[in-house]
Amino acid sequence: MSEKGKPTAKILAMHAHPDDAEFTCAGTLALLAERGCSVVIATLSPGDLGSAELGPREIAGQRRREAQHSATMIGAPYACLEFHDFGIYVEDGANRRVTEFVRGVRPDIVFAPSPEDYMADHENTSALVRNACFYASVPHYTTRPTESAPLPTDYVPVLYYCDPVGGKDFLGRAVRPTLLVNISKVIEIKTQMLACHESQREWLRRQHGVDQYVEEMKTWSAERGRLVGWDFAEGFRQHLGHAFPTEDALGRLLGDRVRRL
Repeated sequence: MSEKGKPTAKILAMHAHPDDAEFTCAGTLALLAERGCSVVIATLSPGDLGSAELGPREIAGQRRREAQHSATMIGAPYACLEFHDFGIYVEDGANRRVTEFVRGVRPDIVFAPSPEDYMADHENTSALVRNACFYASVPHYTTRPTESAPLPTDYVPVLYYCDPVGGKDFLGRAVRPTLLVNISKVIEIKTQMLACHESQREWLRRQHGVDQYVEEMKTWSAERGRLVGWDFAEGFRQHLGHAFPTEDALGRLLGDRVRRL
């Protein structure tokens, strides 16, 4: 429990690249941090291909620094698992690396990318995080042959999928969230966190046709908010498959800031 008597939890937001969490769930992370929850932000890749001007090593270093700066705004640590852009695949070694990280954090709630999104890095990260949430509690699933590896957990965490970019899958079909979080109170924090990723403005303009990426985020957050009459919102879907918790964990922590659709 927090000092104010409110329930708290350990939160892990695990995405493919730096700035993914800021686009999709930073507002919710900020609200949870305000409630006294412990938040960790992690990416599989440092975004080493996200520049046309800098080489992979240079842009990766810059993007790690930007991600760290962003995370500190809500008192969260940032970690990178050091996969490479376009090198994130659902295979045995990757499953074990991601599972070991989840075991080390031992989260109660996990935020992952949408299973359907515009690029494979996001979709494969989603599958790896889902697998890790399930595998982490399996006692005989080993991540590496050493006593220093984190021990298995004794539970499966609650898993939420964030909205895909633009709310669409890779065929352009709308993906509807099953719950919304009212982030109107923290939209400026979310804005400041995303603005930390300065290296991405020119890249997003060149590769994605997106110029004012911060304004694009606010426009999208406002669009989600309009679904229920809020100024700004973030959308999620809870993983309700066999063995995963079905409790309304976000509703328990954030109360009336959560609306199920």
